[in-house]
Amino acid sequence: MYNLNIVLTEPQIPQNTGNISRTCAVTGARLHLIKPFGFEISDKHLKRAGLDYWDKLDISYYENLDDFFERNHGGNFFYFTTKGRKVHSDVKYPDNSFLIFGREDRGLPEKLLYENPDSCVRIPMRSNLRSLNLSNSAAIAVYEVLRQWNYPELACEGKLTQYTW
Repeated sequence: MYNLNIVLTEPQIPQNTGNISRTCAVTGARLHLIKPFGFEISDKHLKRAGLDYWDKLDISYYENLDDFFERNHGGNFFYFTTKGRKVHSDVKYPDNSFLIFGREDRGLPEKLLYENPDSCVRIPMRSNLRSLNLSNSAAIAVYEVLRQWNYPELACEGKLTQYTW
């Protein structure tokens, strides 16, 4: 079994966190939320976005980035940023990978990126536009890692409900 971790640093928009929580629930990824948040965990928008999956999540909460790193020694950290020099799909993600995303309005701290240049990855997009939505970026990242791992423990074939093939 593989261990995949999604890390949101100071998320500000409850709907994004709700959508990402749903992605984590359906893929088995663990969700890590680093304070401060731009909303309350009980926020109705957060719950609505991931409503029927909230009880299926494995979530950890942290007071700040230092707290996160202190409690997750030995992880393989990948920083998703528009400032990254590597394409996300060119990177090989080992077991115990942590996909780290920054605030919607300002991303990850530049000092953190500067200190970890080989772990900064970018999802390609047009250069004259700012960025993708956070929940879309997280979904792209999660499914690239899972594709590389051959979708462990995930159903890869669906079934029709009214007909048979």
